[in-house]
Amino acid sequence: MVHEEYSGVLLIGDPHVEGRVPGFRKDDYPQIVLEKLRWCLQTAREQNLLPVLLGDLFHVPRDNQNWLLCQLLSLFEPPVYGIYGNHDCRENQLNEHDTLSILIQAGKYHLLSAETPWRGKMQGRSVLIGGTSWGRKLPGAIEIAPGEDPPLVIWVTHHDLIVPGYEEQGHFKPYEIEGVDYVINGHIHRRLEDVIKGQTTWVTPGNIVRRSRSDASRAHVPSVLKLEVTTEGWQRSVVEVPHQPFDEIFHAEVQDDTEQGLPSAFISGLAELQTRRTDSGAGLKLFLEKNLTQFQPAVADEVQKLANEVSNHDD
Repeated sequence: MVHEEYSGVLLIGDPHVEGRVPGFRKDDYPQIVLEKLRWCLQTAREQNLLPVLLGDLFHVPRDNQNWLLCQLLSLFEPPVYGIYGNHDCRENQLNEHDTLSILIQAGKYHLLSAETPWRGKMQGRSVLIGGTSWGRKLPGAIEIAPGEDPPLVIWVTHHDLIVPGYEEQGHFKPYEIEGVDYVINGHIHRRLEDVIKGQTTWVTPGNIVRRSRSDASRAHVPSVLKLEVTTEGWQRSVVEVPHQPFDEIFHAEVQDDTEQGLPSAFISGLAELQTRRTDSGAGLKLFLEKNLTQFQPAVADEVQKLANEVSNHDD
């Protein structure tokens, strides 16, 4: 499939589309995240870029609302390319019961892999874009047919990489993939430093939406990564996605003091629970985090089990 009109690729990190309001956000998150996705795809069209998603299109893998799916079916016209992330599949591998499979079967989402890469020309140069979804093994090299000119190659992944700023959570180190110019990794929701291994540059661009109320989220600037083809290879830039200030989309954390002037986890957690009735139960989660440590482990475990049952039922 050859698309001469493309001048490059727009890489879109982890939208986490969801039909309910997460964390402590106080806006209409479902519509906001759809609007961000719409803006990204419109930008790709206007700048002749191929839109590629880095996984976690959905926040929950199944039982997504019909209206949400209808919106995406309409939005993904023309179809988009990408991989699946850990939030897109319930059983660690995508199957017919996961919502993303509907978009794939409808021809709206083309799944990238080693066997099904995008191939074409951009600015007159051969380009290959492959991908490795969550839980799949990355390639050691890209095979080129005898006599074929080596293409410019981008590989998209959704993995726990050991990169600067994510060392404790990461599981494996970046390495050189022969024939690959850029590996663009989703999954990690903030922009981190590149890691260069031989000819391969590993990039962590972060995602396009802030889901949680945290210092890392406050510092993150929602953006997408643009890679354009030039005579020298790739020209790279970051494009900021329109967004509101952190304090306008998240409830402020409730701070309460005891009579002695010392912060009380129980009081502040209860106040948060009463005032921030979020769809995702984030107030309950925070309350338990602050207070379960005061109970015996067996009691704390039982309380947590009950909370998990409630949360799972809500999902």
